[in-house]
Amino acid sequence: MASAVAAIDCGSNSTRALLVDQSNTTLAREMYITRLSQGVDAAGSLLPEAMERTFDVLERYRGQCDEVGVTRGLLVATSAVRDASNGGVFLRRAAEIMGFEAKVLRGEEEAAYSYAGATADLAMVNESTMIVDVGGGSTELAFERGDTLISYSMQLGCVRVTERALGKGVVTPSSDAAARGMIEDELNRAFTSTPALSEVVAKVRLVGLAGTVATLASLDAGLAIYDRDAVHHRMITRETLWHWRDLLGAESPEARLRHPGMIQGREDVFVAGLYILDAVMERFQVDELLSSENDILDGITAALLRS
Repeated sequence: MASAVAAIDCGSNSTRALLVDQSNTTLAREMYITRLSQGVDAAGSLLPEAMERTFDVLERYRGQCDEVGVTRGLLVATSAVRDASNGGVFLRRAAEIMGFEAKVLRGEEEAAYSYAGATADLAMVNESTMIVDVGGGSTELAFERGDTLISYSMQLGCVRVTERALGKGVVTPSSDAAARGMIEDELNRAFTSTPALSEVVAKVRLVGLAGTVATLASLDAGLAIYDRDAVHHRMITRETLWHWRDLLGAESPEARLRHPGMIQGREDVFVAGLYILDAVMERFQVDELLSSENDILDGITAALLRS
């Protein structure tokens, strides 16, 4: 059996895998909601039940790797593990299960892999391309200036904003204000810390990655069953984002699941992700967002195939 490579992403809300062969043909692309970041903000550590949910999924992925002949791989963890006092314990067990390296990515590494994955199949345009990768605990912004990747990792994610400000139920005026204030503060911090971000205001093609954007694209397409071709490179207007933010924000999480395209496990944190996306679009003065299903996993497998 020909050798294959695997990329595993243990994110704050989901645990995902991409397995490809030596010609970069996809053998498997999987996603499970595991909510690894559950309670990290409050407790400062990963909860045992959150780790066990993730380990169970990793065991499934290990079986798939064995089936297709994976010989090399990389497991990455991001915001939840980065912020947790027991992140090392999680990584050691994850590496044991998968049989290859498991590491926490720095914000700039996460941005670099995500940017490489999302932009590899994009048509060239005159303006800069910026990715916005909304995760559960952090949101990465990245664009290229010459040969240099400019990036910033914001301490904003759909789970973090939900737990700290917006809440899981119907959005109220007070929770709306709290979420907006939290996001605005972090965007101000990003622009102060990374002045180059100001250079591309109103001059970027914005490409959105990860679960919040994929779910928004699925809702916009009315997909009862996921269709990658209908979601990948779907153009989403800011008006569409407003429609879904306001509609779903007025509903309970259970009611949100009735909409074709809503993914179970995201219904309680999705609206917070839309708040983040909207604030980013406003700050960079863009009215459209291009959805990309290629992301950090694709960047990692491409790097593994080159090494």
